[in-house]
Amino acid sequence: QVQLVESGGGLVQAGGSLRLSCAASGSIFSFVAMGWYRQAPGNERELVALVLSSGNTIYADSMKGRITFSRDNAKNTMYLQMNNLKPEDTAVYYCNANTVNGAHWGQGTQVTVSS
Repeated sequence: QVQLVESGGGLVQAGGSLRLSCAASGSIFSFVAMGWYRQAPGNERELVALVLSSGNTIYADSMKGRITFSRDNAKNTMYLQMNNLKPEDTAVYYCNANTVNGAHWGQGTQVTVSS
C-alpha cells in the first residue's frame, strides 16, 4: 500500500511562491504516473501536473509557466514549485500516484493566496 504525505502549503501573498512536497512510502520508481491535483471549494478536483513513466510531463494551462514538477528518487519524494501565485490558485493540493494496484492520494495541503 502506497502512502503519500504532502507538506509545504500555507498562506502567501499574490506573486509569491511555494514549494509543495509529497513523500511516498514506497519507491516512486514503481509509479506508472504521478502528479499533483487541486480542488477549490465548490469545484471539481483538477489536474495541475502529471508525469508519466515515459517522462512526459503535462501541466495545466492555467498554471503553465508558473509551476515546475520535480522528483528526488533517492528520497521517494516529488515536488511542485509554484511561482507568481494568484488568488485563483487557492485550493487544497493533493499528490497522486498511480501504480499497477490503482490510484493513491495524499491527504492534501491547503494553499491560500491573498490578494
